[in-house]
Amino acid sequence: MTHNRLDFPPDFIWGVATSAYQIEGAWNEDGRGLSIWDTFCRQPGKIRNGDTGDVAADHYHRMPADVQLIGDLNIPAYRFSIAWSRIQPDGKGKVNAPGLDFYDRLVDNLLARKIQPFVTLYHWDLPQVLQDEGGWTKRITALRFAEYAQIVAQRLGDRVNYWITHNEPFVTAMAGHYTGEHAPGKRDLTAALQAAHHLLLSHGLSVQVIRSQVQRPVNVGITLNLTTVHPASDSQADHAAALRYDGIQNRLFLDPVLRGRYPEDMLNLFGPLFPQIQPNDMEIIHTPLDFLGANYYNRTIIRHDPDYPLVNLQEIHLEGREYSQMWEIYPEGIYEVLVRLWNEYHPPKIYITENGIAVPDGLDADGRIRDYRRIRFIRDHIAECHRAIQAGVPLHGYFVWSLMDNFEWAWGYDMRFGLVYVDFKTLQRTVKESGRWYSQVIRQNGLDLNIGAPYFPC
Repeated sequence: MTHNRLDFPPDFIWGVATSAYQIEGAWNEDGRGLSIWDTFCRQPGKIRNGDTGDVAADHYHRMPADVQLIGDLNIPAYRFSIAWSRIQPDGKGKVNAPGLDFYDRLVDNLLARKIQPFVTLYHWDLPQVLQDEGGWTKRITALRFAEYAQIVAQRLGDRVNYWITHNEPFVTAMAGHYTGEHAPGKRDLTAALQAAHHLLLSHGLSVQVIRSQVQRPVNVGITLNLTTVHPASDSQADHAAALRYDGIQNRLFLDPVLRGRYPEDMLNLFGPLFPQIQPNDMEIIHTPLDFLGANYYNRTIIRHDPDYPLVNLQEIHLEGREYSQMWEIYPEGIYEVLVRLWNEYHPPKIYITENGIAVPDGLDADGRIRDYRRIRFIRDHIAECHRAIQAGVPLHGYFVWSLMDNFEWAWGYDMRFGLVYVDFKTLQRTVKESGRWYSQVIRQNGLDLNIGAPYFPC
């Protein structure tokens, strides 16, 4: 390592990530059933500009070219999710062969270009039929999920080495069932806590199922969206509020998965609202992992707010800080999260499974997209990842969110996270400067801190 260069371990995995509903389109083709996001997008006022994922980036029809693009950028790993409603249109019963065939071809295309597939089984798109029967508030959905995991593992397990059960169960539970910002749009704290428990139960069941179905060593984990939580002041009230928020977003999911129990302060906080835990539930949820996936975007600053129901806290923004279109930019937070994970939970391996930024960008007169703020964001976060490795954290990979611009949930198509620009009228792809820069980082397996210096001082 030189003063201006950060080298990564030889086996470090670099990648990009996407999710099915955000890029695939083809919402009603080849036997795919409705998902809760198809339904949610059709509710007036739920999605900015009335956007839907009906076409998205049309990846379903453009998959071979998109895989070639990943290969051309020298990206060695691709994290994608599978649409449950493509595999089982009703979330149960008969398998839809064309849907499963699509992911079979995707895996083969990736492997042909020596790109490692990281399969995520669930990225928020529950089949609508299951939602009509109660969705994640019902225990039966966890059992259905395990059946779905078995189907996918049987088909792809001979070639896929890395499996992620769920992406960000906190968001599914809280944004989907408490704040109502995401599908299915409920605003019921009891429902949110039921959903959280059943999501975690389905995780543990599916870890066991994948291992039982795949007759060779595989790596199985879960991805949690984690934040470093800071109090807005040194007051005792703000510190207590920050601890409560940390409990809701971080520990409510980390503790069951990695310690086999819910945090005592969260059980006390929610009291009778918390779902009934059946015998062996915690043992199932605590099924040992091969790795933990961590998604990091921003820190959270919390102050005490007596007017906020139950949890008495509020997230605030600080004057004088840099923000993207969505969140504060705080690279040090990814280091704080990683060191905490290792010191407090000791997962066997950690991957950063998402990290990225939404900033306005578009084609310049010469057809290039000079998204230098994105380069700076990724560069600074990768540098903090390197610092965590130097501190002894077993970080084994880093995935940028996202490969390409996509449907960004309630924000529609207004927020662009991609290393590749998508013209949503023509669906043409254009590699941004950040994509070219990230490709160079991968080729060097390290970070040259001089790259980009003319545009943003180190």
